Amino acid sequence: MRSDGLWHPRLLEIITSLGHGDLLVVADPGLPVPPGVEVVDLVWRRGEPAFLPVLETVLDELVVEHATVAHEAADPGLLMTFDQQLAGTTLERVPHARLKKLTRRARAVVRTGETTPYANVVLRAGVPF
Repeated sequence: MRSDGLWHPRLLEIITSLGHGDLLVVADPGLPVPPGVEVVDLVWRRGEPAFLPVLETVLDELVVEHATVAHEAADPGLLMTFDQQLAGTTLERVPHARLKKLTRRARAVVRTGETTPYANVVLRAGVPF
């Protein structure tokens, strides 16, 4: 058993199997998931788990070279989360419709219980060297 970090076996397996350029999405429960894209459904009730701790944990395990969020995201707390957690990463803001199209290429979508509108981020895996 791991002493710290991510303990969800399937999510950890997905993250460690990502290659350079692969996409992983951390999302609210309302983001549609295209057919054929795996879902790691963490939501167990409204608001749980929250977006921020899930994103923090994923970022602790994954090298990210680029992140994409919806231009429509306007919640100050969510925007601050994106700025803080993705500092040092290229952060692109696109229309929500385009973000949804990006999910078609994702290896997986990690579904949280977050109810803040547009609490979704597409992470592109980088390399640690």
